[in-house]
Amino acid sequence: MKPRVLLVGRTRYALPLAPAAARRFEALRTELELRVLAAGSGRDETFHLARALPVADGPAYYAALPMRIARELRSFRPDAVLAQSPYEGAAALAARRLARTRTPVVVDVHGDPRTFTRLYGSRARRALSPVGDALARRTIRAADAVRTVSPFTTELVRSLGVEPADEFPAFMDISAFGGEPQPLPAQPRALFVGVLERYKGIDVLLRAWQHVGIGELQIVGDGSLRELVADSHKVDWSPSLESSAVARALDASWCLVLPSRSEGMGRVLVEASCRGRPVVGTRVGSIPDLVRNGENGLLVPPDDPHALADALRRVLSDRALAERLGAAAQTSAEPWLQTPEEWAARTRALVESVMP
Repeated sequence: MKPRVLLVGRTRYALPLAPAAARRFEALRTELELRVLAAGSGRDETFHLARALPVADGPAYYAALPMRIARELRSFRPDAVLAQSPYEGAAALAARRLARTRTPVVVDVHGDPRTFTRLYGSRARRALSPVGDALARRTIRAADAVRTVSPFTTELVRSLGVEPADEFPAFMDISAFGGEPQPLPAQPRALFVGVLERYKGIDVLLRAWQHVGIGELQIVGDGSLRELVADSHKVDWSPSLESSAVARALDASWCLVLPSRSEGMGRVLVEASCRGRPVVGTRVGSIPDLVRNGENGLLVPPDDPHALADALRRVLSDRALAERLGAAAQTSAEPWLQTPEEWAARTRALVESVMP
């Protein structure tokens, strides 16, 4: 008999699901009787989306979430709740008190929870940091199980006195990034792919790029710092690209640059490795879990535009170095790859570990 699971997260789902998401949930449904509480376009009999709020962010979302989860606990009666962050986890713990149940709550830790109030959105969020930090710590300690996605997030959880129930990455559909990597193009080019938020260090990259003096820079992404990029006349900016277009952008580049101030497990690291492109990144979060300095990429301190500029100049001015690092990067992705079926089976095992 398949466990009944309520999945709670901030992800916005458009129905019908995109192919990558459809494969993910098809695999989950073979292992679990699943209902999803998230933002979306409504209820779907295949997807089993229990609609939360039109916009999956902000105070209104989190204020309403405990009551909405409690409603699902009473009607769906899941064997466990999977919360995709400590903040959804806090809502789930509150919800089970409202519903007067002991439904186990499993919390995912995809990155450092402290970045949520410090490095996302407006600077006004920083005022919430003490409350957010305390809430995340309390939730991780109170959850019935915690799942991490990388050695970095595992150490974060252990620093709070909690041993993760399991460590495995989120499922990444890298089908668009398969096949033999293409040779480096004739002209040196660096590529950034990610949300335009402070935690990604896009402001540091723009300052650094003024001192590189060689090649071109392409930026793919959108976010609250979009005006910084829009005002720059020295970059090629695309607010968004489909996965196949990101793969082509990697093929048209000599390296990926990821100047993050914090990083959980950026899937773009794996995508770049699959395309045989080295990463110029910062020594933060999970980046050093995949990038080994001087072997398959270059690492620099965060918030250091001069060090970042030097590393970019080093790669973009030396084709042989870029090719050597890229060849080593191609094999770096293997430990992070899993089929949808493997990921779903580990998710089921995680759920069954907390069931009575």
